[in-house]
Amino acid sequence: MSVKEIKQMENDIHFHMLPNKKHKTLTFAVKFRAPLEKESITKRALLPYILKQGTASLPTRQELQKELAELYGSVLSIGGAKKGENHILTFYLEVPNEKFLPGSNSTIERAIKLLYEIVYEPNQEGDGFSSKVFEREKGILRQNIRSIKDDKASYANMRLVDEMCAGEAYSIHAQGYEKDLSTLSNQDLFTYYQNMREEDEMDIYVSGDFDAEQMMELLTVQFKRTFKKKDAVSSKQATPDRKSDEKELIEKDQIQQAKLNIGYRTNILYRDEKYPALQVFNGMFGGFPSSKLFINVREKNSLAYYAVSRVESHKGLLFVMSGIAPEDYEKALAIIREQMEAMQNGDFTEEELEETKLLIINQLKETLDHAQGMIEFMYQQEVGQKEMPVDELFEGIRQVTKEQVIEVAKQVQENMVYLLTSEGGAAHE
Repeated sequence: MSVKEIKQMENDIHFHMLPNKKHKTLTFAVKFRAPLEKESITKRALLPYILKQGTASLPTRQELQKELAELYGSVLSIGGAKKGENHILTFYLEVPNEKFLPGSNSTIERAIKLLYEIVYEPNQEGDGFSSKVFEREKGILRQNIRSIKDDKASYANMRLVDEMCAGEAYSIHAQGYEKDLSTLSNQDLFTYYQNMREEDEMDIYVSGDFDAEQMMELLTVQFKRTFKKKDAVSSKQATPDRKSDEKELIEKDQIQQAKLNIGYRTNILYRDEKYPALQVFNGMFGGFPSSKLFINVREKNSLAYYAVSRVESHKGLLFVMSGIAPEDYEKALAIIREQMEAMQNGDFTEEELEETKLLIINQLKETLDHAQGMIEFMYQQEVGQKEMPVDELFEGIRQVTKEQVIEVAKQVQENMVYLLTSEGGAAHE
């Protein structure tokens, strides 16, 4: 299975054509990338809320939705996320392909025009956004920031990263900060947005059944920017911090199910040779229902409601997340540590190794079956500064040996244990 990518740099924009016959829709993605910074993160978090409320010629949410409906039910989404120590703002527009629509031949042009307008011609009032929209959406983001505390699993993971990566850009909250929201003015946000569109690293992706040359022509006519970038924003590659000092933090709250989260430094990034072995290690450790954490912590010892692990491959981190009864803290922690030790000692069979590789490859194939999944997979390579064709990655995973998994496991260092527990819950005696 291969993904054909045609790349071109035009008008200071990286264009990526992904022509394929898999989908009956065309998916466009416009991505803006900048280093994670505390000063700008709240602005970047608020922008998607405002931009999806309308444009210059479609100033209300209703009018924008009507235009999407007329484009045969096209779907728009705008969101922000962090990858390693970068923040990425993404505009997605999914449009039915006119090839499969009888009698429609300007859908693509109309879609590109709409996408351009959403990005470049927002609903403006004076030298800011619509003041009504600005105030309303600011209120909604404020509520959302406050409500993170209510989702205990997300909150525990956020607190783990706060403490574990204190002083590192990775600890910056992608959803922004309430304190900064209070002092943010409409004009400041608008000015920031104008600069961001000129200065961020900008990538445009198209996936679907289309002619790459024609598509490039349509896009480059519409999307241009004046070359004004300060420095090329190369992806901020976190150098893995070899912090081996282990920390532990126990916080209390009114909860029934305690959250035990552990952070590790893998010292392996997406571009590293050991990346495929890290994926296989994570799959066996806590990535699937057949993994050690799931079977030993949850099934055999009934100690956790859930126990999973995931890798942050642009920062070199691994997180274990589990939900436990407050009184089981010591026991659950000991059993999680035993699973890591088992991985380091090679306490797994060739059969388990092969099964995990298959699961990873199937999961990747499933991701690539969706246009957005394919775009995110390709974009991962831009951020990770390493081209990795799909077939090559699959082959890399198939080739991983037991010795390589053990080597990766031995490289993983526990760095932080975080427990969110009930008022009367486990603390060290």
